[in-house]
Amino acid sequence: MTRLLRPLVVLAIAVCACASPAFAQGNSHKIDQAVRDALTSNPNGSQRVILTARPGYRAALKQTLKSRGATILSENAALNVLTAQVAGGDIVRFVDDMTVADVSTDSLVQTNAKPDAGGATTAALVSAVRETLGLSSSQYTGNGIGVAIIDSGVKSVSDFQGRMVGFYDFLNGASNYAVNSDAYGHGTHVAGLVGGTGASSNGLYKGVAPGVRLIGMRVLDANGQGRTSDVINAITFAIANKQLLGIDIINLSLGHPIYEAAASDPLVQAVERATRAGIIVVAAAGNVGMNPITGETGYAGITSPGNARSAITVGAINTNGTATRRDDVVAPYSSRGPTWFDGQPKPDIVAPGHRLGSDTYSGTTIYRNYPNLRINSNYLMLSGTSMSTGVVSGIVALMLEANRAANGYPVRPSLTPNAVKAILQFTAFRMHDAAGVDYDRLTQGAGAVNAAGAIDLARAINTAAPVGSQWLMTGVTPWTTIAGETIGWSQNIMWGENILWGDSVYTNQGSWGLNILWGENILWGENILWGENILWGENILWGENIIWGKNLIAINGTNILWGELSAANILWGESLVWSTSIF
Repeated sequence: MTRLLRPLVVLAIAVCACASPAFAQGNSHKIDQAVRDALTSNPNGSQRVILTARPGYRAALKQTLKSRGATILSENAALNVLTAQVAGGDIVRFVDDMTVADVSTDSLVQTNAKPDAGGATTAALVSAVRETLGLSSSQYTGNGIGVAIIDSGVKSVSDFQGRMVGFYDFLNGASNYAVNSDAYGHGTHVAGLVGGTGASSNGLYKGVAPGVRLIGMRVLDANGQGRTSDVINAITFAIANKQLLGIDIINLSLGHPIYEAAASDPLVQAVERATRAGIIVVAAAGNVGMNPITGETGYAGITSPGNARSAITVGAINTNGTATRRDDVVAPYSSRGPTWFDGQPKPDIVAPGHRLGSDTYSGTTIYRNYPNLRINSNYLMLSGTSMSTGVVSGIVALMLEANRAANGYPVRPSLTPNAVKAILQFTAFRMHDAAGVDYDRLTQGAGAVNAAGAIDLARAINTAAPVGSQWLMTGVTPWTTIAGETIGWSQNIMWGENILWGDSVYTNQGSWGLNILWGENILWGENILWGENILWGENILWGENIIWGKNLIAINGTNILWGELSAANILWGESLVWSTSIF
C-alpha cells in the first residue's frame, strides 16, 4: 500500500509546487485551481473572477476594487459576491485581504449536449421515450408547475404557446425582461423535452410534462457559451421571484469543470440556496464519461453545479429506441462520479438522454450548423446529459402535480427538494450493461429513473404528516410494469457517503426538510459499497490496492482519471476533455 501511495503524494506535491503566486501560504485555500493556474502562467495578466466577500464587507471590498482600477461587472447581494476584471497582482492582494473569503474564476459555462453522427432519428425512436418512462396513459401534465429553464433562451414555438410566462436575459450581468429568443437553440430543445405539447407533430414529439409553465432565462450566447456569474444571477433572480413567477423547478443543462470544493464554489452555493428556498434544482452530470480519443471510461468527470449535494444530478441513458427497459444502457459519454475535490457520489439518477427529438426553429446556430441533426423544420435530435436533465425536470413536475392534487395544496405543503430526490432514487430501476454486469453507483447513481413509479409514490405521500410518522395515505407496491415487464424498484437512497436500504422513505424523516443539506447531519444506513471491492468510507478504495482519499483535494481540478480503476492502468493527469466537440 505504501508503495502505491507514493505516486499520489508526488503528484500532490507537484501540483502545489507548480502553483507559486506570492500570496501568504495560509490563504492558499481561498483561491480556486483555475485562478491559481492562470496566475502561475501569467502573474500580471488580468482575470475575470468572482470574489466572495466576508459577511458585512461587500461594500468595503467593492470600494477597494474601484480604488485599484478593477472593472466591476456585476454584484450579487444575496450571495455576497462581486464579479470583476482584476489584474493578476491585485488578485494576489485580494487573496490576502481579510474582506475576501474566496476568489473563484468566472468560468465559461457550456451546455451538456453533444453531436450525434448517427443521423436524424425516426419518429418511432422518439415516441418510445414517454412509453419507456411509463407515461403513455398518465393523467398528469405538470399543470400549475413552473419550470425555469436557465440556458441559451427559450423561443416561444407553437409547442409552448400560452405557457411561456416570462423571459429574462442575463447575458449583460443583470436581469432584463425581453422578447423570448434562443439564438443557439439548446434551451428550446431542453424546454421541449420538459414540456412541449408536440402540437407541430400531432403529439409525436410530446415532452414529459406538456402542461407546465415555462420561464426562460438566457445565460448562454449564440455559440452556447456563457459565464458562471450570469448563471448565478439567474438562479438568484429565480429565488427572489419564486412566488411571483411560480417557480418550482430550475433546470440546469449546463456546467463547467470543477475547480474547487463545493463549499466555496459560488455556483454550487447558488444552487444550495435555491434548494433551501424550496426550489428543486435538476442539473446535468456532464458529458465527459469517456475519453473521445481512446474510448476509455473516465471517472470523476462530474461538472459544476452537478457537484452540489442538494441538486438532482442526472446522467444519460441510451434506451436503444425501445420502450422496454431491459436493453437500456448508460451512455458512454455520461459523466461518472465521484465529484472532484469532495469525492461525493454522483450522479443521483440516470434518465433517457440519447438521440431525443425535441423543439427547434430554423434560425438557431445548432439548426444551421448541424443539418444531420434535423428531423424537420420544427424538431431536431440531440444527445447528452442536457437532454436527460430536461426529462427529469419534466418528471419532477408530474410528481409535484400528483402530490399537490392528492394533498389539497396549498392547505398541505408541497414536497420538498430532498423528498423529491429520495422518491426518484427509491423508485429507480437498477441497471446493468449490455453484458449483464451491474453498473456501479458512480455510473448509474441510484439507477434508471422510473417516472410512473415516482408519480405513484409522490401521490401517496401526506406532506402534512408529523416528522417521524408514517406519511403514506395509500399503499404502494414497489414495482412498476412497463412494456409488459414488471420491474422492482431499487428501494434504496444514496444519502451522501451512506446508503439507506428498506422502506424509510415511507416515513416523514427530518432529513426531508428544507433545513437539511443532502447527505449531512443524518447518520443512517451503511457505507456505500461500490461493487465487490470498492469501499466508500473516509477513503475511496479502488480495486484491491489503490487508495484515493484525502489526496484527492490536492490534485489539479482540471484533471480526470481515464481507464479502468486498477493499479495497472490508472492514468494520472489526463486532461479533462472540454472542447468545441461538446455543444
